[in-house]
Amino acid sequence: MSPLALAIHTPSPELGLALGQEARIQKQQTWELGRELSSHLQVYLAEFIQPYTWTDLTWIAVAKGPGSFTGTRIGVVTARTLAQQLAIPLFAISTLAAIAATQSDLPPDHDRAIQLPAQRGEIFVGIYRPQPGTGDLVPVLADTTLSPDRWQQTLATWPDPYTLIQTEGNLGHTVTGVFTLAATAWQQGQRPHWSTAVPFYGQHPV
Repeated sequence: MSPLALAIHTPSPELGLALGQEARIQKQQTWELGRELSSHLQVYLAEFIQPYTWTDLTWIAVAKGPGSFTGTRIGVVTARTLAQQLAIPLFAISTLAAIAATQSDLPPDHDRAIQLPAQRGEIFVGIYRPQPGTGDLVPVLADTTLSPDRWQQTLATWPDPYTLIQTEGNLGHTVTGVFTLAATAWQQGQRPHWSTAVPFYGQHPV
């Protein structure tokens, strides 16, 4: 059997799961869970991977944030626990990079400027550049938190062509981006240890 992989997305109110082999997603599903994520995640995971078992998994990928503090933490902790117990690689993928990876209809020579609402009047931002022929995305502006004015100044002086992608709300469907980017890294020979997967919150929770 080809390597089986699981991707998990929890930084938004919508849980997203994807299961596939190699770089091909076999199935993907989302659930609107909100604050019930912590009590339902394990149940949905166990049902979703059927008819496979946990030991069939070759690697796991998880959205590491930015996004909801609680949702991000729950997803990363769950993925770390699974990867540790199964002794398999764990890919921690930026929420913003996953959004960028789902934008397949954009000009290939355009950077992807991703904008996501944060707390206290700020926004999460990052800029990603597609790599020709690889399906990979390289961060040319690492994920960070800025004021809207500072972000506009950054874009106004950005030296390369870009497309602005503004998102908010439920992002569970971008678990496909989490899977795709992790599959690319797997095919490149990367095998990250579960302990290297840490959440990126972007802001202090209070």
